[in-house]
Amino acid sequence: MLPASKLDAHDRLILAELQADARISIAELARRVKLSQPAVRERVHKLEGAGVIENYKATVNFRALGFGIRAVMRLGRSDYPRVAKLVARTPEVVTAFNVTGEDSWILEIVVRDVEHLDAVVSQFCLLADTSTSIILKAPRERHAVAPA
Repeated sequence: MLPASKLDAHDRLILAELQADARISIAELARRVKLSQPAVRERVHKLEGAGVIENYKATVNFRALGFGIRAVMRLGRSDYPRVAKLVARTPEVVTAFNVTGEDSWILEIVVRDVEHLDAVVSQFCLLADTSTSIILKAPRERHAVAPA
């Protein structure tokens, strides 16, 4: 892993641009950061090789895929392997965190409707105490991060 202290101003600009639009062409990226295309290509490969850039993803609209409800489910103390196995085989779980504190897990799930929500939550209730909150709005998510 490349230490953040080794990233210069151009690397930081490249990261900001790629986080805003991962599909940007090398030519456009070079224009925006005021470097040559070969220099930008080399820097991007360096950032990928160092593990700073892990991958490039498409952000999908869950509602457009038929999932009308997003929710956060918190699970109390539980048997880690059993919960991990259920998380892995539950496609409605889009994000899973094993955490410290009162809860052992925080899951983000997407479901079609309330009945679907009940069916998914019920599976996890067999393993731990749960608390579920429906997400009304997400005023900030997937925000770009600058190096520390």
